[in-house]
Amino acid sequence: MIGFAFAVQQSVVQEFIAFQHKYNKYYASAEEFQFRLAVFNSNLVRAAELQKRAGGKTEFGVTKFMDMTTEEFKSTVLMTKLPPLEDPKKGPYHGENFTSQAPSSFDWRNHSPSVVTPVYNQGQCGSCWAFSATENVESQWALSGKALASLSQQQIVSCDPYDYGCGGGWPYNAYKYLIGAGGQEYYSDYPYTAENTPCSFNKAYIDAKLNSWTYVTQSQSEPEMVNYLVAHGPLSICVDAEPWQFYSGGVFMASECSTSIDHCVEAIGYNTGASTPYWIVRNSWGSDWGISGYIYLQYGQDTCAMAQVVTNSLVA
Repeated sequence: MIGFAFAVQQSVVQEFIAFQHKYNKYYASAEEFQFRLAVFNSNLVRAAELQKRAGGKTEFGVTKFMDMTTEEFKSTVLMTKLPPLEDPKKGPYHGENFTSQAPSSFDWRNHSPSVVTPVYNQGQCGSCWAFSATENVESQWALSGKALASLSQQQIVSCDPYDYGCGGGWPYNAYKYLIGAGGQEYYSDYPYTAENTPCSFNKAYIDAKLNSWTYVTQSQSEPEMVNYLVAHGPLSICVDAEPWQFYSGGVFMASECSTSIDHCVEAIGYNTGASTPYWIVRNSWGSDWGISGYIYLQYGQDTCAMAQVVTNSLVA
């Protein structure tokens, strides 16, 4: 255990203890407690600096990841190993020319019947790509007239031969795997373990089936994404999420992140009429992070590379 020689204000200690209670954090020794308190204290300073720089547009503060170093956060929550990224201009593309103007705001959570499952928690496993793909298939399956159901992310994590399980992967590879496998099981039949486990796929339990998949945009066009989302449903996107560690609300600005992709999520809506236009993005870090599990990303700036790998599954 790395040692820290430091002194913190009693108010910080009290805040740290409240953080432990809120997020059910347990430390096995006094040394571990002291180390995590030091990290927490350092992260409070970092979050305050981000808050000051945000100019009131973004809220940064105490999140469930406040006792993790940047290195720990990256290695346990984000993707650390990725196959080579395909060029969207060379992939399948079923775009269209939209003749009608999309509304200034839209949110698939308001659709009846529901086509968006509850926010998931991937845990300490870089399986976000499997969650992003699964969430997309779930929504597409429901939009095709089937009952909304939670599907098995673990099937993809354990069985997809193109990617690296908890290390990382691409949603479009997950689609390719599911097409080849014949479909995706229910979550209840193949529950999530947040680990790289041997493949236990059973074709007898297949629920959702895919025909194909498509890039939504080949030119990083956010207006094209808006039109496609309204017409066809939530979109799988991939982003640079390292700066999201302390996000707690507001619109996350493009100036605060890069284009180094390490996480995949789902865009389920947008509001281009807001004073700061934004995308509504569903994360997979549980509903106790961000805005009940969601984050708003600044619209029109390719914020965190969110317009670079945008895909959609096409169900059977």
